[in-house]
Amino acid sequence: MFPLPDWVPLRDELRELEPYGAPQIRDVINLNVNENPYPPGPETVAAITRAVTDATSTLNRYPDREASELRDALAGYLGHGLTAERIWAANGSNEVMLHVLQAFGGPGRTAVSFAPTYSMYPEYARDTHTQWVTGQREDDFTVGVDRAVTLIGDEQPDVVLLASPNNPTGTALPLDTVKAVLDVAPGVVVIDEAYSEFRRAGTPTALELLDDHPRLLVSRTMSKAFALAGGRLGYLAADASIIDALRIVRLPYHLSAVSQATALAALRNSAELLARVDELRVARDDLAAWLRARGHEVADSDANFVLFGRFPDRHAVWQGLVDRGVLIRETGPEGWLRVSVGTPAEMAQFYQALEEVTA
Repeated sequence: MFPLPDWVPLRDELRELEPYGAPQIRDVINLNVNENPYPPGPETVAAITRAVTDATSTLNRYPDREASELRDALAGYLGHGLTAERIWAANGSNEVMLHVLQAFGGPGRTAVSFAPTYSMYPEYARDTHTQWVTGQREDDFTVGVDRAVTLIGDEQPDVVLLASPNNPTGTALPLDTVKAVLDVAPGVVVIDEAYSEFRRAGTPTALELLDDHPRLLVSRTMSKAFALAGGRLGYLAADASIIDALRIVRLPYHLSAVSQATALAALRNSAELLARVDELRVARDDLAAWLRARGHEVADSDANFVLFGRFPDRHAVWQGLVDRGVLIRETGPEGWLRVSVGTPAEMAQFYQALEEVTA
């Protein structure tokens, strides 16, 4: 299928590329895309079913193009004095990020991040013709303040993208680092907090800085902690003027009535959906301790996954796990692998499979 035949008039810079996506393999335990392993509970399923049923009675009409009720509910969930005017929502945090690059990136503009980090960031830049510049994280995967300040000063980027906790390493950003970046960045600074609900006690959120920094954007998702990956709902908090800028580039009626109804029902049942978060934090810490006890190098994680290594041939380890019915992610720096936190039964199978592969 790829590369495409010459007669397909694709843009030249896309011709040798393949679509983004983690491997999808049937009949294995999926610990590769950082999903919440626990589905919505019965009360939430019933609430979403009722909400979607109600929404279907008006599917002949366009949905609320501003998603006003949903944005108000998201503001209430985040707290920090936020209101609907300071919230944006879209089809997953991927579309949120694409809106950001469409609005603030583009031809003649630059976006900066620090590797290793989320592999979609350069694709957002590519798709919006934004120049992409990557700095390097420190050996412990933190963002070095001096290195970040120097690169941002040299490049004068229009967009800075920083994930906290970072994917694929799980590393969270201290607020002092975020402040240092905000002090020197001439454009917008996006703190991607997709895994924020899983952070360890005492780890701050950049939401605390919003009121004092009008060009700070903090993005979140309902895909992870909310167990709503199939619902495709991401959102962002920022100054109201930033939100208005994003409204310029969004497609008309970009969030369907079904998506809005599903997300609203999930937010009303957030207590049930988030009930497993503490359990997953404990399982993550147990996973990290188990890996370290067996001599593996492990990155400190505030997310629902762990990056571990280092393997001379990580693909062989990955394949060995697949052969034993466990799918994890071959990503990050060379020699490292990433595993999502699963149910106790899934983790037991992973532990057994890894012991066999590395014996």
